[in-house]
Amino acid sequence: MKFQMHGRVLLLSLLLTGSAAYGADGTPKAAPATATPPPAAQRPGHAGIASANFLATDAGFEVLAKGGNAFDAAVAVASTLSVVEPESSGIGGGFMATLHIAKGNRNVFIDAREMAPMAVNPKDYLNPDGTPNRDTALKGPLSAGIPGEPAGLALLAKRYGRLPLSESLAPAIRIARDGFKPDPRLLASIRDEQKNLERWPASAAKFLPGGKPPVAGETWRDPDQARTWELIAEKGAAGFYRGEVAQKLVDAVHAAGGNWTLQDLANYRAKERTPITIDYRGYQIVTAPPPSSGGVAIAEILNILRGYDLAAMDQAHRVHTIVEAMRRAFRDHNDYLGDPDFVKMPLDMLLSPYYADGLRQSILPDQATPSSMLPHGPAHDPGMHTTHFSIIDKDGNMVGITSTVNYILGSTFVARGTGVLLNDEMDDFALVPDKPNVYGLLGSKANAPAGGKRMLSSMSPSIVIGKDRSAVIGSPGGSTIITQVLEGILHFIDGQSAQQIVADKRYHHQFLPDVVDVEDGAFDAATSATLQKMGYTLKSREGWGFMNVVTWDHRDNKLDAASDPRRPSGLGKVE
Repeated sequence: MKFQMHGRVLLLSLLLTGSAAYGADGTPKAAPATATPPPAAQRPGHAGIASANFLATDAGFEVLAKGGNAFDAAVAVASTLSVVEPESSGIGGGFMATLHIAKGNRNVFIDAREMAPMAVNPKDYLNPDGTPNRDTALKGPLSAGIPGEPAGLALLAKRYGRLPLSESLAPAIRIARDGFKPDPRLLASIRDEQKNLERWPASAAKFLPGGKPPVAGETWRDPDQARTWELIAEKGAAGFYRGEVAQKLVDAVHAAGGNWTLQDLANYRAKERTPITIDYRGYQIVTAPPPSSGGVAIAEILNILRGYDLAAMDQAHRVHTIVEAMRRAFRDHNDYLGDPDFVKMPLDMLLSPYYADGLRQSILPDQATPSSMLPHGPAHDPGMHTTHFSIIDKDGNMVGITSTVNYILGSTFVARGTGVLLNDEMDDFALVPDKPNVYGLLGSKANAPAGGKRMLSSMSPSIVIGKDRSAVIGSPGGSTIITQVLEGILHFIDGQSAQQIVADKRYHHQFLPDVVDVEDGAFDAATSATLQKMGYTLKSREGWGFMNVVTWDHRDNKLDAASDPRRPSGLGKVE
């Protein structure tokens, strides 16, 4: 009873203090800039790439060797991952990219998120009793949004690259045509999804050659995907969104009960948006705006944390403070965020340091705040079938791209004659308000499905720029993307190397369920005991995102690239 009363008082304090951040006209007061501006003219003279697959990293360096820049290399890495890591990303999915253009010292964000078809009908995702239909939301063509990756890569190459698109796509086309040996994770993914793949002939033909999953050591080819990338190389985005590929996609989707049209494909555009930029402890953090929820959540958490001296805390109190900030940011994530082209969001409030001041006042120094004291509703375990890569080139251009088909092997539906494995991103909408999606995230009407709308994402590709060091950081991991990238940023600012950052043990809290997911080894026994005394429920969790980081030390002009040791096939490389 004592805590319930205290919680209500604290919640009232939160609301009152948050509202006090606004002037009489209702606009937020600006916070003073504190971060050191990024280095304007410095060039590393060499490049670093970190991705989840060595073939993709090598493809990026192949394109750099042809005279390309970081953005050309990003096209090569992303398209190659589509071939060699289809369980996580690909041509039938989408991505979000945060860019730093060295010339002009500019930051740009590219939104190549998937989009709902115009004929979307929320009733298609409900069972007769009104509960969510997980099959239509996650499997088959009804689960797929209009892909954004081809348009996004074409835009990236045209506006920021140096090479023709055909040069940057050449490695992916060659690997798809000539074949490669799948890594253990892809082989396991195909085995796990075999029954779903068998539901559609083109899916079985691609992933189950001879009627069974490929085995270790076999060479696997994807000539249909090679042909689709060749058309994109020749015609740009039109090679995918118009003409023969578009017709094959629509025909295949309709034959399997989906609702895409040629107009849906023709109308798709990748978009440039203004990234979220905040200052924290002398660093500028450049991160993803909506329809990503990640950048807003990361900014809100860092604004809360700027009021604490984390370095002076023992591990238990540091974790307590960070988890309480996570809890509050995810509560706001659930309530407010959606596609900015459809939803008016209170971003000025959420990103205001004065709003964070109010949230900070509701955090008790030695006690967890039950999420039930910060109103909202049920969820379950997060997942992680996405990919991220980071690049810094010799001129100081930086790019972080997080790409996805959503769940493992996306919808498991391949459109016949294209090699295109469709995403299952429709599940990232709040298909049933206040019911959790596959990652346990709740949503409100702000993220309800509508024709032409982009579903909310957790993807958080981020660039951290400081006087002495800069970094590109990102990770897959479903809803844990946000907290993993946050922890990576904090570790970088604390002075860790790229190798240390990707290897660090992780933890996660997403408001609901009210538990702290913990990687084995993250906390010692004393820390765990202290956190439990504070009121936390700790839950051991396997399976964390495969972070890829490139750092740049401006003091000696040295790059360092590291791929997550949790994924042995990944490669961080500097040349």
